[in-house]
Amino acid sequence: MRFAHVTRPGADDPRLAVIRDESAILVDTLFAGAPARLEQLIAGGDALRERVRIAADAADAGLPLDDLGFASAVLAPPVILAIGLNYAAHSSELGLKTDSTPTVFVLWPNSLSSHDATTSWPRALSESVDYEAELGVIIGTPAKDVSAADALDHVWGYTVVNDITARDIQYSEAQWSRCKSFDGFTPTGPFVVTADEIPDPQDLHIWTVVDGQTVQDASTGQMVRPVAKLISHLSRSATLLPGTLISTGSPGGAGYSRDPQIFLRDRSTVTVGIDGIGALTTHCRILD
Repeated sequence: MRFAHVTRPGADDPRLAVIRDESAILVDTLFAGAPARLEQLIAGGDALRERVRIAADAADAGLPLDDLGFASAVLAPPVILAIGLNYAAHSSELGLKTDSTPTVFVLWPNSLSSHDATTSWPRALSESVDYEAELGVIIGTPAKDVSAADALDHVWGYTVVNDITARDIQYSEAQWSRCKSFDGFTPTGPFVVTADEIPDPQDLHIWTVVDGQTVQDASTGQMVRPVAKLISHLSRSATLLPGTLISTGSPGGAGYSRDPQIFLRDRSTVTVGIDGIGALTTHCRILD
């Protein structure tokens, strides 16, 4: 199944929808007590998801997607965990070493943004803002000290993340959370695809287009550590709670490493996508 948080014209409150073709079926209209947020659906387990599926299959045609806006694919995750240096090409182009264990940092919740939204930042803070297409993994059931063989059983679904990064700040500070957590620096979505629709998260085409130019073009199969190993590693030290978002790293092609460099400019448009999941567009404004 495919889900999204959508907004109707004149209403800012996002509502969970089942996405079918080019229409959205609002989940909270399907039956009494139906969830209005993805986190509520995840908390309800397999039984609630199956009830939603059956009700959506029997529902009338939904609202046209063209008439709706989007909110972040996740609205209130328990934590957003990000993995750095998880593609060898990206590590090399940034001049950073891929360590024997994953580089892990936390993204702040204010950074969450949505498809087709505008992200702005002050020019005085950074003029070296970069893009990073990433596969987002959403945890469905608590994962504590799980093996890599069992790790994917704890995945509820997958989404697209753009891990926008202020490179100058990244290279001036030892920790990466702030340089990647400006307001709106973590667009997610527009869709969440349930895990049963993605038989192999290491067999997905991942890409980025900036102002009409393809700048990243890779496969999730190029990850240094696949999704299952990341979940297993993270679960050793802390229980991964339902709704947790894990952003799994970016392939090569970052703007920082190009000659000439490509950074997100005022009025740039960047689209990151993963085949089978969706394409996520962000509009950029630099404030003087």
